[in-house]
Amino acid sequence: MSLLEKIGSFFGKFMAVIVLAVAALSLFVPSSTLWVQTKWVNYLLMIVMFGMGLTLKLEDFKLVFTRPKDILIGCLAQFTIMPLLAFALGKIFGLEIGLLAGVILVGTCPGGTSSNVITYLSKGDVALSVGMTSVNTLLAPVLTPAITYLLLRTSVHVDVLSMFLSIVKVVLVPIALGFIINKFFGKFTQKIVAILPAISVIAICLIVAAVVSHNAQKILTTGAIVFVVVILHNLLGYACGFLLGKILRLSVPKTKALSVEIGMQNSGLATSLAGTAFPDLAMATVPGAIFSVWHNISGAILANVYLKWQNKDGNK
Repeated sequence: MSLLEKIGSFFGKFMAVIVLAVAALSLFVPSSTLWVQTKWVNYLLMIVMFGMGLTLKLEDFKLVFTRPKDILIGCLAQFTIMPLLAFALGKIFGLEIGLLAGVILVGTCPGGTSSNVITYLSKGDVALSVGMTSVNTLLAPVLTPAITYLLLRTSVHVDVLSMFLSIVKVVLVPIALGFIINKFFGKFTQKIVAILPAISVIAICLIVAAVVSHNAQKILTTGAIVFVVVILHNLLGYACGFLLGKILRLSVPKTKALSVEIGMQNSGLATSLAGTAFPDLAMATVPGAIFSVWHNISGAILANVYLKWQNKDGNK
């Protein structure tokens, strides 16, 4: 194993621990990471999305045509279950409008690249996971603003056009650029793909550091309620994906992929969009920041649980 592969493997293996450590430091000693500016968040997210684009191939999109039913299930589940869970939890726990907007933004965002990593570690259907993430991400510029508007239109003004343009700029353009480079310079990208997990984890850590350190006081004063809502949102997403897979009698690998894809969100995008869509609601960035930390922890735990399930059932 080369040095780059070892570095990439280390960051991939200990991603949850690293992100948690950065989050804790930023929360309890915010001065240590205040140098990471919130205006960097979009650029950092673009780096993560560019890395995702570098790993994509045409074969990933062929899955849409060869297994359209699986992709359709994933898309429908992603953009119905998590948004509705977010809305319901926000209302049940009586979140103030800023936190409610932030939780709903997390729910309406597509799955992130972390879901592909956790699916791989879970011995799930990685091709399906990548396919769902790719398609959901491509649909996000339209569906994320539209669903957010439908759920929040009576509570707060939602700048749908700004959200659309922001997702195109921060997500689609970097992914397309990475995809094109991988298409025409495949030999070069294969040499650097091993280090991509490390780059992505560093970028995610910087995003968490920026948001948490600059909102540390707000996070600490919200009490435990927002943490409870974020954790429930994530865990219920996993559970709903698992139950849906069982109801539809999907194979074990497919059920794992569906569960992980639904439960893990592109919370970095939600954090980025909060500033664009709700500039007057400072608390809207908080749920995305907390989710970014928590879903990496829960995902690592879930991977171990699902790995035992695979060993027991033979992954059939």
